[in-house]
Amino acid sequence: MQKNFLVAFGIGLAIIALAVGGIFIMQRGDRMQLPGKILKVRTAPLDDDSSIAVIDFRIANPSDILFEVREVTVEMTDSQGKSYLGQSVSEVDAKRLFEGLPVLGPKFNPTLITRDRIGSHGSADRMIAARFQVPLSLLDIRKRVLVRIEEVDGKVFEYVER
Repeated sequence: MQKNFLVAFGIGLAIIALAVGGIFIMQRGDRMQLPGKILKVRTAPLDDDSSIAVIDFRIANPSDILFEVREVTVEMTDSQGKSYLGQSVSEVDAKRLFEGLPVLGPKFNPTLITRDRIGSHGSADRMIAARFQVPLSLLDIRKRVLVRIEEVDGKVFEYVER
């Protein structure tokens, strides 16, 4: 009697463990992740007190869920640790910006904008241009540039220049 109970109990535990493991395996792509990295940061002066930073980056969506952008912000930290929030430039203005400032070089990627989407198991090269109310000399000796992308569901992803 005792032996039959232990065998049945062991089989029951094995079935429960298989069920829980199966659930974890089936849901592994349901977690939103957005790995990426900043590829290049280009800068140029706009006037004596302001400058522009163009950040090219690559992001991937390894999950099974469509990623949709709610907001993109850019923050710069200077060499003393003070942070400056950049004013993002729209896609239309970015095209004009590259035409007017040839020192930036060519426009390689489309701008990451609100409602932009990255499909499941996809990747994309994008850029964001941001105007900072600092002179170019301060922007060029920055400590870091941070690109913050917020998803429509509220999850935030951050990418730091290395």
